[in-house]
Amino acid sequence: MVYKDVLRKRAIKTKSLKVAEKISPFKVLVKPIFTEKAYKQSSDANKYFFKIHQDANKNDVKLAVETVYNLIPEDVNIVSVKSKGRANKKVVRKAYKKAVITLKKWDKIEVIQ
Repeated sequence: MVYKDVLRKRAIKTKSLKVAEKISPFKVLVKPIFTEKAYKQSSDANKYFFKIHQDANKNDVKLAVETVYNLIPEDVNIVSVKSKGRANKKVVRKAYKKAVITLKKWDKIEVIQ
């Protein structure tokens, strides 16, 4: 209930009621990203990478991590990854939003690959 109240306050503030209805904590974090860089960062600096919903912001991601994993993140950074265009009439990579979540050194997120 707390999460929806925060979203409703933000939606009323920005005059957009669709955002509060569309995003739930489980839909904000779309899926984890597994790359060599992400694996190294998770083991060394305790940073985790996730694809997130296009309309989500830092506060949404922070609240989603708190509700889904029961952990409080130290820092959340968001990057908009651009699309790579076309090659042979196929889209090479679609645009998406990526979140870098930094946790305290004793916290861990167990994700299944």
